[in-house]
Amino acid sequence: MSRALDSGADVIAPDARTGDSPAVEAPAAAPLDSQRRPEAPAVFDAPNEGTMVNVRRDQLFRRALLLADAFAFISALSVLSLATQRALQFTGVSVVGLFLLLVVAKVLGLYDRDEALLHKTTLDEAPKLFQLATLGALCAWLAGGYVIAGGTLDRPEALSLWALLFVFMVLARGAARAIALRLAPVERCLFIGDNRVAETIKTKLSDHHGLKAALVATIDPADASRWSAAAFSAPRLQEIRELARSLDVQRAIVAPDSVEPDKMLDLVRTLGAVGVKVSVLPRLLEVVGTSVVFDDLHGVTVMGVKRFALTRSSKCVKRTFDLVGASIGLLAVAPLMLMIAVAIKLDSRGPVFFRQRRVGRHGEHFSLFKFRTMVQGADALKDSLRDRNEAQEGLFKIVDDPRVTRVGKLLRKTALDELPQLLNVFRGEMSLVGPRPLVIDEDRRVTGWYRRRLELMPGITGPWQILGPARVPLREMGAIDYLYVANWSLWGDFKILLRTVRHVVGRQGL
Repeated sequence: MSRALDSGADVIAPDARTGDSPAVEAPAAAPLDSQRRPEAPAVFDAPNEGTMVNVRRDQLFRRALLLADAFAFISALSVLSLATQRALQFTGVSVVGLFLLLVVAKVLGLYDRDEALLHKTTLDEAPKLFQLATLGALCAWLAGGYVIAGGTLDRPEALSLWALLFVFMVLARGAARAIALRLAPVERCLFIGDNRVAETIKTKLSDHHGLKAALVATIDPADASRWSAAAFSAPRLQEIRELARSLDVQRAIVAPDSVEPDKMLDLVRTLGAVGVKVSVLPRLLEVVGTSVVFDDLHGVTVMGVKRFALTRSSKCVKRTFDLVGASIGLLAVAPLMLMIAVAIKLDSRGPVFFRQRRVGRHGEHFSLFKFRTMVQGADALKDSLRDRNEAQEGLFKIVDDPRVTRVGKLLRKTALDELPQLLNVFRGEMSLVGPRPLVIDEDRRVTGWYRRRLELMPGITGPWQILGPARVPLREMGAIDYLYVANWSLWGDFKILLRTVRHVVGRQGL
């Protein structure tokens, strides 16, 4: 049974002939082999409006990324030629080199990745871009005078080109995706599963950066499971194609637990056959995340799950990263922190720093440092403001909190009130990136396996913070933090730091 979600409520569309909801009916009992009539052959991928929308959207992203890579390559060479005062030469060799670079990017899947994704992001493909930049710089170094006048590139010039090419590709691709996302139509999605999960997916699609999709309808799993191999015929495909056309959907999101396992594969094949893209919600990954390795046992694929805890070497790498980052950060922002301290003292009575007991690694308590952003005695006013609480499941957050001072509003808006936590990082109580350090009352609400989030030191920022704390309930926060610990990598920490900067610059808050 399909349910339209455009109006914000589940509205069952009645069938024009019977007045009943348009459920996909189960096929009639098949006749005996001797009586069976030959069915018309199934027609796959017949063009329809939804398919053409998908094709145009995918072409838009591919072409935007292609132009971005070409622009990045030419820009990197141009900056290098200006810096070295050597003329850039557009010879046949340089044109062939650019063409080969784009071909390698195609082979690496850098132009086809977006068509399978709802959330299109550049940071996740940065390792492949680093490989591409390495190859591009190496080719330019070997080509030498065919690219830049004055002979071959020396080592510093080649290294500079390497860095420029990588940075320009990341920036150009990020800009190209932002432009393409703005120009592309909204991707209309059909959800196959229960309504509780559908509401969660609908919220995720509407609330977060890098997405331009909307959940517009749901299908009852019982109806969807009837699209099995036994019904894989031209009439059945046409019926499903008409349903997709009537709902105007280009992608289906399937919750496997809602569909019988033996019919799941047929469901995915059927949707793909009528030109609808498919995304699957694998419940297993809610526990293990991406910390799996696919193992091929001579044609049988199994997933090997990495151990949950960090190895000794990984802990050493993370701590070294924290110490270097905190040291550089404290030196860089010391003058700014001094000015903030003076502003706080001039704006209101009370101490410069606000200290609060938080729960850290292995459940140990520590004092978290922040710049004071509220009036003195703010905790005493908390009970009188609970009716204005905008957070969920035991958390407390008010966007326009009346207890916040004038300087405090600016500090919160720019996240500068978090800067003193660099001292906590330096003291070994916190990490630059990690699970959010909860106050004692909030920590008591986290139960079960989610308490393993305390395996790592809490962080100044983390995966929960960049999603927007007021929008994420406590239970979901526990799941997000659990997955962060299960999938920790240094590159993952670096991506979260970059996304934190983007959120702060975009004034989305932490």
